[in-house]
Amino acid sequence: MNNQKPQKPTLSGQRFKTRKRDEKERFDPTQFQDCIIQGLTETGTDLEAVAKFLDASGAKLDYRRYAETLFDILVAGGMLAPGGTLADDMTRTNVCVFAAQEDLETMQAFAQVFNKLIRRYKYLEKGFEDEVKKLLLFLKGFSESERNKLAMLTGILLANGTLNASILNSLYNENLVKEGVSAAFAVKLFKSWINEKDINAVAVSLRKVNMDNRLMELFPANKQSVEHFSKYFTEAGLKELSEYVRNQQSIGARKELQKELQEQMSRGDPFKDIILYVKEEMKKNNISEQTVVTIIWSSVMSTVEWNKKEELVAEQAIKHLKQYSPLLAAFTTQGQSELTLLLKIQEYCYDNIHFMKAFQKIVVLFYKAEVLSEEPILKWYKDAHLAKGKSVFLEQMKKFVEWLKNAEEESESEAEEGD
Repeated sequence: MNNQKPQKPTLSGQRFKTRKRDEKERFDPTQFQDCIIQGLTETGTDLEAVAKFLDASGAKLDYRRYAETLFDILVAGGMLAPGGTLADDMTRTNVCVFAAQEDLETMQAFAQVFNKLIRRYKYLEKGFEDEVKKLLLFLKGFSESERNKLAMLTGILLANGTLNASILNSLYNENLVKEGVSAAFAVKLFKSWINEKDINAVAVSLRKVNMDNRLMELFPANKQSVEHFSKYFTEAGLKELSEYVRNQQSIGARKELQKELQEQMSRGDPFKDIILYVKEEMKKNNISEQTVVTIIWSSVMSTVEWNKKEELVAEQAIKHLKQYSPLLAAFTTQGQSELTLLLKIQEYCYDNIHFMKAFQKIVVLFYKAEVLSEEPILKWYKDAHLAKGKSVFLEQMKKFVEWLKNAEEESESEAEEGD
């Protein structure tokens, strides 16, 4: 008996070629680079001609697939190896950012080339953003002049919206920060950005990507102070950026102060401890007494659930504010602070309708508790009040102001008699 398995039939004869559409195209950035560089060589340094060539080439060449190669060429003149160097054996072109003149006008012209290209081929937006992030990480591999040109170009592209401020995250790379490359690059970048727009527009862009409070990270941890940042950027001719960061730091400190104050009040900490804490924060963060008194007022008014009935809220407010008047008195040692507090009370009573009739009672309470004195009250009444609820509040204060004036006149005449 034959136990051998029968052999399976095999196909023989001619092999069929795979249809062209089923073949996977080989990734060949070198061939793509040669096509782009040849075209750029023909256009020369006429950037209008460069923009037209790039526009037309997008119909024939695969920009989507070779976006990185395309942007490497336009910035550095050829494909970049890891670290930012150009391979010696690669073809290169001088029609690129790095080979151009190091001035703002030239970089503005190059920015137009990128703008036109990305407007024409919207799908390149993401690839370009990734390219710039990569270039920022390669900064140490470029010469100082190349870095300066890239910084100017990046600032212009941030100003016109071609790039998003989130790309600045690459500058927080530990090695770049440590060697001072990030800070030096940021100087050129912010100069061109502010030159195109202004500090307010820059602030808006930074705030959108939560970068407004991170600029001090351009320096190593031991140099991350407002003083160091301010000195460095002011000396570099960017005083407006220094002031912006100082202001941001102050806003952060004020928010932190208010948060801590509310926690101390809710715990019922002794006023002497709260006053000591606030004075230390004022000194440390250079916060004025006028600012502090508004923070204390807001904190005091937010620690209680107010009655919705107008006839009861005034009584509740007086009882509550009487308790906190020693705290407010500790930070109204200047006439301007007292006036600031008066304006905050006026604003609060106007914005919270149930308090409209309580304004005069609060002012009289603070006068008796020595939080407010005659002169700021009279100044407020005469010409320093807000327009909000002006007629209502001035009418409420009329009798008390007359009493103050009479009391002041009596004390003056008594002083004259004593002389």
